[in-house]
Amino acid sequence: MKVSNNRMPSGVSTQTLWTSVALMCAVLFMAGCGGGAGTTSTVTPPPTANTCVPDDPSTHDECGSLILGLTDADGDFDSYSVDVISIQLEKANGTTVETLPASTRIDFTDYVNLTEFVTAATVPPGVYVSGSITLDYTDAEVFVEADGASKEAVVVDADGVPLGETTLRVRLSDRDQLLITRGRPSLLTLDFDLEASHEVDIVPTPAVAVAEAFIVAEIDPVDSKDIRVRGPLIDTNEAEMFYTVALRPFHDRVNDFGRAQVNITDETEFEVNGDAFVGVEGLRALSAAGQGTITVAQGTLNVADREFTANLVLAGSSVPGADFDAIRGSVVSRSGNELTVRGGKVYQRGLRPYYYGDITVTVGPETRVNKTTFDGEVSIDDISVGQNVWVRGEVTVDSDSVSMDATAGAVRMNVTHLSGFVNTINPGQVDIDLRLIDRKRVGLFDFTGTGMTPDTDADPDNYEVSTGNLLMDVQSTGEPVTVWGFPTAFGAAPPDFEGRTIIDYTDVRSSLGVGWGVSGTAAPFLMIDGSGLLLDNQNPDIDQRHYIKKGPVLIDLTALDTSTLIAPRETGRTLFTLKTSDSLQLFADFDDFTAALSTELGAGANARSMYARGTYDPVDNTFSAYKIGIHLLEP
Repeated sequence: MKVSNNRMPSGVSTQTLWTSVALMCAVLFMAGCGGGAGTTSTVTPPPTANTCVPDDPSTHDECGSLILGLTDADGDFDSYSVDVISIQLEKANGTTVETLPASTRIDFTDYVNLTEFVTAATVPPGVYVSGSITLDYTDAEVFVEADGASKEAVVVDADGVPLGETTLRVRLSDRDQLLITRGRPSLLTLDFDLEASHEVDIVPTPAVAVAEAFIVAEIDPVDSKDIRVRGPLIDTNEAEMFYTVALRPFHDRVNDFGRAQVNITDETEFEVNGDAFVGVEGLRALSAAGQGTITVAQGTLNVADREFTANLVLAGSSVPGADFDAIRGSVVSRSGNELTVRGGKVYQRGLRPYYYGDITVTVGPETRVNKTTFDGEVSIDDISVGQNVWVRGEVTVDSDSVSMDATAGAVRMNVTHLSGFVNTINPGQVDIDLRLIDRKRVGLFDFTGTGMTPDTDADPDNYEVSTGNLLMDVQSTGEPVTVWGFPTAFGAAPPDFEGRTIIDYTDVRSSLGVGWGVSGTAAPFLMIDGSGLLLDNQNPDIDQRHYIKKGPVLIDLTALDTSTLIAPRETGRTLFTLKTSDSLQLFADFDDFTAALSTELGAGANARSMYARGTYDPVDNTFSAYKIGIHLLEP
C-alpha cells in the first residue's frame, strides 16, 4: 500500500488493540427533478416505444435518471482514501448498467456527517435486483490512531492478503427491489458498512486492518445526513433561485459526472472569492464570478420532491484547495497567532489531497475569518482550541513537517461536535466530562490560554457548555451527551463552548459489535423470534469484539448480568442483512430476516460476526435496532 511521502511519522504501540471500526458507507440516490418512487418486485415496467441507450443522448427521453452519492459511517480511522472504480446496477436477467463515468478517489473519513453527490447518470428502465461497487486499494492511504499519533495501516482480507481491486456485491430485498421507469425517478441508498467485521491491530508497523465487507441497499434511506454538491458553475437562475453545476465530486479536477441543480433560499449563506453574502445577493455574486467558477454547496435533500437545497455555498477562491492551498482539521492547541491543527487533510494546488497528522498554522491581523451559521463579525481571536476549521493559505512541506502561512489567507470556523458525560445541569448551561472532540480523544487537546485567566482555562473534566434556551432532561446527569456548536473565543472562557444542538442520553445513537472468532459459532443466540435476537453474552466463542458503544461509553457485553435482547425498533424504517462469503441478502421485514437466519443456522452455518445500530437501554439491557447485520460462514 502506497502512502504519501508527506506524512506524520508513525508512533509504535506496545500493546495490541483489536477494535471494531465503523468504516464507511455509500449512499446511492436514484433521483431526478420531482416524482416519486415505485419499489416492488412484482411490478413490471411499462413498455417503451424506443430503447434507452445511456451513451446515446438521442434516446435519453426513454431513460430514467440517477444521482449517486457516497458517505461514511462513524469510525476510528484518521484517514481511509481509496479509489472507487465502478458502481453498477443489475437486472434479474443479468443486464448491468455502469453509473460511474470515471474512477474517482475518496477519503471516507471526510464524510462521517455528509453525503456527497458523485454522479448524475441516465439509467434504462427496469427492475434492478442487485448491484456492485469496485474499490482499488493499490494506492490507498489508510491511517489509524495509535497512542495519540497517526499510524499508517494496511488493509488485508481474512487470510492476511493485502487488498487490491475488490468488488463487493449486494442483492436487494425481494420486498424492496428497485423499479426505474421513464419519467419517474426513484431513490436507492447503498450503505457500505464494515463495523461488524473490521479489526485493527496497531502493534505491527504498518498497523493491520482486517476487512470483511458489508454493503446494504435501501429504497428509502434509514439515516439522513447533510448533502454536499461540488462542481464548476454552468448557469444561475435568479428568478427561480437556483444554479446548476457540472458535478465534479470530492477533489476531481477534470472529469464530468453529470449535471445537478442547487436550490437556494433567502437564508442560504454564500462565500464567493472571500466575500460573504446571503440569499439572492449570493446568487448574484456567483453569477458575476462567471461560468466555470468552482463551487461547493452543503444542504439537505427533500426526498419526496428529489430537490437539493443549500444552506451554505462556497465559490471561487473560497473553495478549499481551489486558488489557495488548504488544510482541514481541529485546532488542538494555540500559542499567540500559531495554531496546531490535527486532522488533517492537506490540499495543495495541483496535487492530490493527502493526510497529515499535526500541521502548524500561522494567522495574523489580515487573515479573513468566517463562521458557519453566524451573521456577526469574527476575527482570529475567535479561533480557540477544539475548533473545527478549514484554512486557506500557503503550505510549506519539509522532510518531517507541514506548515501553513495563513496571514494573508482565510479561516472558516465549522460546527464542532463534542461527546461526553453530563456532570451538572443548570439554567442556560450544562457542564460535561468531555471525552471526544470531532471523534478525537480529548487528551490530544491542550486548553492552555482558552480562559480569561489560567485558572479559568477550559477543564475537560468539567467542560462548561452554554445552552441558551436549549432544554435537557434532568435525568441526564451522569449520562452520555452529544453537543454541536462552537468553542468560546480564545482567552474568553468561561463558558467554554456555545451549544447549538444537544442530544442527551435518550437519543444518543449506539452501535453494537460482536465477533465469534475465525470459525464462528453455531449458537450465537439463546432465542430467535419476532421479539428479537437474545444474544448469548457468555458464549465461549466470543472473541475480542463484544461491546456496545453509546456515545463515549463502551459497554462490555460479556460483563453484563443478563443476556442482551436485540430487537427491531417499533417505528421508522429498518434494514436487516445476512452476509456470506460472496453476497449479501437484505430484508426490510424482521420476520423474513429471522426466518432466513434460523434456516441458515439450522442448515449448519456458523455466525462469524454481527453489528447493530440504534439505541440502547441499560436498565432493560435491550438494544432497539434500526439496522442489524450478521456475517455467516457457510457449512
